[in-house]
Amino acid sequence: MAANFDGNGKFKHLAIVVLSMCLAAGFLLSILSCALYGNWWPLVVVFTYALAPVPNAIFGHYVSSDPLADVSSSVADFGRFLTAVLVVSGLGLPVVLAHAGIISSVAMVMSVTGGVLVYGTIIAYGALFRERQDF
Repeated sequence: MAANFDGNGKFKHLAIVVLSMCLAAGFLLSILSCALYGNWWPLVVVFTYALAPVPNAIFGHYVSSDPLADVSSSVADFGRFLTAVLVVSGLGLPVVLAHAGIISSVAMVMSVTGGVLVYGTIIAYGALFRERQDF
């Protein structure tokens, strides 16, 4: 999806507002899943929110700048793998905690929903504000 930022930039400002509201709602749900039920184990998931984009940011510099090149960098692939591990861990940890009886199922649903909102916001921000390369 190509975002149209030409003109007065209304779309850009609206996108920032909507993304920030989604991010705030995601963190709110994650914190409420802990505070309402008096069990702070789901808060561990918040650390995966912060750590998930880091491998892509570090290892993303090893990707070829030529989109037509058929070269794959194993270092960049390892960064994507670490990001996927953190995302799956962040979404799966509340399910495991609920299955083990450590947290309630409602807290699990709130934590997973908050995680989906946070990860979705990160992905949407990356997609909407990526700089295009003209050929």
